[in-house]
Amino acid sequence: MDVAAWLRGLGLGQYEQAFRENDVDAGVLADLTAEDLIGLGVASIGHRRKLLAAIADLRAVSISATTPATSAPAAISEKAWLAPEAERRQLTVMFVDLVDSTALAARLDPEEMAEVLRIYQSVVTGAIARFEGYVAKYMGDGVLAYFGFPRAHEDEAERAVRAGLAAVAAVHSLESAHGEKLAARVGIATGPVVVGELIGEGAAREETVVGDTPNLAARLQALADPGTVVISARTRELVGGLFELAELGMQILKGFPVPVRPWRVVGEGAAESRFEALHGAGLTPLVGRENEIGLLLDHWERAKESEGQVVLLAGEPGIGKSRLLRALRGRLENEPHTPLSHYCSPHHQTSPLYPVIGLLERAAGFAAGDPAATRLDNLEALLALSTDDVTEVAPLLAALLSLETGARYPPLDMSPHRQKERTLEELVNQVLGLARQRPVLALYEDVHWADPTLLELLDLLVDRVQGASVLVLITFRPEFEPPWMRYAHVTALTLSRLSRRQGAAMVERVSGGKALPPAVLDQIVAKTDGVPLFVEELTRTVLETNLLRDEGDHYALAGPLPPMAIPTTLQESLLARLDRLAPAREVAQVAAAIGREFSHELLAMTAAVPEDDLQPALDDLVDSGLVFRRGTPPQATYSFKHALVQDTAYATLVRPKRQRLHARIAAAIEQHFPETVQAQPELLAHHFTEAGLAEPAIDYWLRAGQAEIARSATAEAVTQLTKGLELIPNLPDDAARWRRELELQVALGVALMASKGWAAPEVGRANARARSLCECLGDTSRLFPVLYGEWVFHVVRAELEAGRTAGEELLHRAQAQNDVAAETVGNRIVGTAELLRGDLVAARAHLERTLALYDPATHRSLAFLFAQDPKVAGLSVLSWALFALGHPEQARARSEEASTDAKELSHRNTLGYALLYGCILSQLRQDPHEAGDQANSLIALAAEQDLPALFRGRRNHSRLDAGRSWGL
Repeated sequence: MDVAAWLRGLGLGQYEQAFRENDVDAGVLADLTAEDLIGLGVASIGHRRKLLAAIADLRAVSISATTPATSAPAAISEKAWLAPEAERRQLTVMFVDLVDSTALAARLDPEEMAEVLRIYQSVVTGAIARFEGYVAKYMGDGVLAYFGFPRAHEDEAERAVRAGLAAVAAVHSLESAHGEKLAARVGIATGPVVVGELIGEGAAREETVVGDTPNLAARLQALADPGTVVISARTRELVGGLFELAELGMQILKGFPVPVRPWRVVGEGAAESRFEALHGAGLTPLVGRENEIGLLLDHWERAKESEGQVVLLAGEPGIGKSRLLRALRGRLENEPHTPLSHYCSPHHQTSPLYPVIGLLERAAGFAAGDPAATRLDNLEALLALSTDDVTEVAPLLAALLSLETGARYPPLDMSPHRQKERTLEELVNQVLGLARQRPVLALYEDVHWADPTLLELLDLLVDRVQGASVLVLITFRPEFEPPWMRYAHVTALTLSRLSRRQGAAMVERVSGGKALPPAVLDQIVAKTDGVPLFVEELTRTVLETNLLRDEGDHYALAGPLPPMAIPTTLQESLLARLDRLAPAREVAQVAAAIGREFSHELLAMTAAVPEDDLQPALDDLVDSGLVFRRGTPPQATYSFKHALVQDTAYATLVRPKRQRLHARIAAAIEQHFPETVQAQPELLAHHFTEAGLAEPAIDYWLRAGQAEIARSATAEAVTQLTKGLELIPNLPDDAARWRRELELQVALGVALMASKGWAAPEVGRANARARSLCECLGDTSRLFPVLYGEWVFHVVRAELEAGRTAGEELLHRAQAQNDVAAETVGNRIVGTAELLRGDLVAARAHLERTLALYDPATHRSLAFLFAQDPKVAGLSVLSWALFALGHPEQARARSEEASTDAKELSHRNTLGYALLYGCILSQLRQDPHEAGDQANSLIALAAEQDLPALFRGRRNHSRLDAGRSWGL
């Protein structure tokens, strides 16, 4: 469509140039909001209202295109409204039904009934469009609408409820041709869906929503009485105290396996502000804002001395602006002062002075049903507190409040422009008049949603509070640019994120002082990035699930730690941030699949977007504050500002698209980033896993686990090798699968010995499975680490005969195959077994044979396959044998040699082994200082490197405690 012609048709052709200069074409026209129109220079409230109404009509025409129509006005391009393919998202679904339509149709002529349905659908569509919902389908007397698709807002549940109330009221005002009153009922539900899937053919082709949310909305509609709105429990959670609600008790609904708890919407809630409505109950104590509170209190003290102050408080959503103001009010509650609270609303950006009207109505004590005379009396009583000439002010503010003054005051005799000027002047005078009685704290919250007239009022107020006992606090989001910084009495304050320590402290407050498992706490702190709202909501979500078990004074994990879900209460807000950047949104999805950090180069290879389109999309993401950039494209790297934004972008991807993306990412890394393949095989493993490609994923998980074993990061190795094993069932049950599993089990056994302890049941299971696989494959070459695992498992459990059998089998096989490396290990473990059995001479012979066979050039790597270096282990055990044979000095020399070699090897498990044997030898030699030093070194190593194998069993604990106490 021609936007210029559209503007001229509305009689608003003067804005044609502004629309053209700001690239407002048919594709974005229907996305324009009141805030956008202000930015385009549409200063007139009347013109904005006319444009918004026309845009709503465009939207209604576009979204009704899924139903057959004989004719329709030109609509915006379908591309602007329909997602390119299906995606997952949280959606609020509204189902509107015309009550008793069947009976009505039986009484009316078909043409009359058609006219009733046309008018009914028109008013319902208008109510939905007013709150930027999407009419998905007309079904006779039913209307299905989505809130949160194709574009999300941060308050979709609220918008749906307001639209439902508006639809019910609009239908109530209608009559049939015979004068019969019409009534509608509405059901609303919120939940996860897959939306945008195209079904059907030809004229019947339409988008659909898959999930139980639409069905629930339809069932709730059937439950509603005529003229009422019923909402689901999840919708109720999202709207908080914004509305007065009546619980309907547990209801059994057809098609739902468990009863549901619906709520009826009675009307507007009584909360003073959006913040109170959504967060008022059980506020978490303020954390990490001591400096900011101190600064506000300093300005308050200056204001009390008639040095009027203005503080501009900026911060991203959820950072704690409103919470900080509540804390300030709490600090001042015992001081004489007058608080004046103004709350801007996203739904009243075209309603002049809406926050001021709300304050006056609250302060005057207006109640529903009060006659106009009573309200006027209350207004006059309120004004008497701040002015000596009530009769001068009352007519102006009565007009602002739409109060009939009757014969009490003559009609205002001034132009609309002059009336507005006088009203603004008197509103400022009221603030200054109150300040002459006692200090005033004037709060203006969420000014990024302010109407233009309120901004004019603030211009006057900021200018005139100098010299008055007034502290003006104005809060807003970063996209708002305050025009008041030129004044000396104005101070800007931007709230920053909480530190990690402060975030952890907030988690503890939310959990009631009960400690969370470290892994859970780490995930919460990492994902929430110091945004207080994110911390609160994610912590509450974790506590409300079955993830944790309450242990009285702390929480423990009830099972494996899964990825944390995005809290329901945050999904709309986070998705809205992405949907504001429609062209860049798909780029954000691809980037989210790569990871929180991504390079321009890799993104360009996987996004399948031309560079001419990719760079502007990235610029949009950076400019919006969703993504940070380091360096200059195409060498730039990027990172998502918030982990939860990345999670949200990723969560919208349906499985097929997600798998395709991960496959492209993995292929690009393999082909173009060899250093990443070498250094981060776990990254390739992750992408191949998510792509559903089991074979390469398993191979990379094995490489990653082996690399971590080589770095002595055994806990990480266990995790990675286990992930590889979880994919094994996806392969055909053949020799290739068995060989892959064998390699994983062998490596896992080594990692488990170091991380869980040599006698841990998991070690026994890994070794038993590995041996079974060796037998299936007929592969004796991989039996050596398996037999070693069996030996150590049994010996540490004091099952000496079983251990001796496994050790001797390893040694005999090594000798038969002339495998020097395996023979070195075999002599070491047989010698150790002989020592434990008391045959010291045989033990010495085997251990000295180990030392003779050991070649540093070729055998150093054995430590990573057999848990310890065989030479260091042989020297350590030999020191005990020599001491028992009556050679204490030789024993000490061998022990010191073992310690020196272990330190040079830089293999932590080997060093721990040498320290353990050396500590106990020092005790046997009655050297308390040496024993204490070694015990402390060993304890520090085990704690630092998380090597529980060194502490397994009471015997080791008691020996270390004894060594430590000797050292004391």
